[in-house]
Amino acid sequence: MWAKLLDHGLRALLVEGDLVVCLPDGRRREYGDGTGGRVVVRVEDPGLLPRLVLNPALAVGEGYMEGGLTVEGDDLHGLTGLAIRNLSAGRGAPWHRAWGRLRAGIRRVAQFNPAGRARANVAHHYDLSGALYDLFLDSDRQYSCAYFARPDMGLEEAQAAKKAHVAAKLCLEPGMRVLDIGCGWGGLALSLARDHGARVMGVTLSQEQHRVATERARAAGLSDRVSFRLMDYRDVTERFDRVVSVGMFEHVGVPHYREYFDTVQARLGPQGVALIHTIGRTAPPGTTNPWIARYIFPGGYVPALSEVMAAVERTDLWPTDVEVWRLHYAETLRHWHDRFMANLDRVEALYDARFCRMWRFYLAASEMGFRVGRQCVFQLQLARDRAAVPLTRDYLHAGDARALAHAAE
Repeated sequence: MWAKLLDHGLRALLVEGDLVVCLPDGRRREYGDGTGGRVVVRVEDPGLLPRLVLNPALAVGEGYMEGGLTVEGDDLHGLTGLAIRNLSAGRGAPWHRAWGRLRAGIRRVAQFNPAGRARANVAHHYDLSGALYDLFLDSDRQYSCAYFARPDMGLEEAQAAKKAHVAAKLCLEPGMRVLDIGCGWGGLALSLARDHGARVMGVTLSQEQHRVATERARAAGLSDRVSFRLMDYRDVTERFDRVVSVGMFEHVGVPHYREYFDTVQARLGPQGVALIHTIGRTAPPGTTNPWIARYIFPGGYVPALSEVMAAVERTDLWPTDVEVWRLHYAETLRHWHDRFMANLDRVEALYDARFCRMWRFYLAASEMGFRVGRQCVFQLQLARDRAAVPLTRDYLHAGDARALAHAAE
């Protein structure tokens, strides 16, 4: 029965592409229109069949992690890309669409992130061993989208370009006070202080990130200009000339968008400027993939621009620039994946083979979400005063060029 239902669901979902599924009893089924590279999946565990039928968005990732589902040639990019292309077209069996409606109905509950829950969600992902992140990130531990200003850039240079682009949009002047919401391991804050003369306070809920960032500031001799606090951004009370947040908004949750932008506004001085960098979707509002929500980013959500701007519109902030990055994160994730795979033995020594499969699935699926799906990156520049930033974008190019030249020295 389950094999028959799985066949029905896959035929409803896979209209394009070329997928072969080998069942535990030896039967072989083909799906799609035969276009593109062929992807061959083997379901080794009969107990996985009901889960693949009822909730494939969760079960495929779990099956791969557990070893009950294998992909010929370990072609996760091919499998996840095939699934995303067809899902983006709104295809699937009736019960798949029912699951989607249910997730949509409870998404505000799933994304309710008061301080205590937000702290636990952050710890789930960001308090992993620092050695893990050293194995696939750049030397500055930039765990967000790089900016490939030239197609020949490597990861290190593209991450420097991202920081330079952010700094240019902040219109920094020496001595300005900057709040970095979700400061990670401190790389951006240290760059803004060292390269632009800013005085930066970074906040994070990750104990590991706070420890590393504080030590990095001390080692760089920047402790007098950069400080890091282990606290929720909502508890900050000081005012700043600039607010920046890179790769944190995805963890805020739709129920807190108004609170987030009210906080940004309250923390900015009269001529203040903010730069918010977040993964986004170019489709209408949706839900978080259940596998990602359970295993990678609990409480996380990729917003539509309409959801973000609806919250901004209820503040007194001026949107002074909105930029859309398309394939930059796909390229970033490809670099991360390749570095991760090159260090696979060391990752397994830190954790285990199941963890390695989980993270490989995460990196591959995430890349394909940007490469063939509807995901991108939004950068929102916001200001208290409509005249707080130049009236044309010419200053950005000059700022990028100066900062990149400085980074290359």
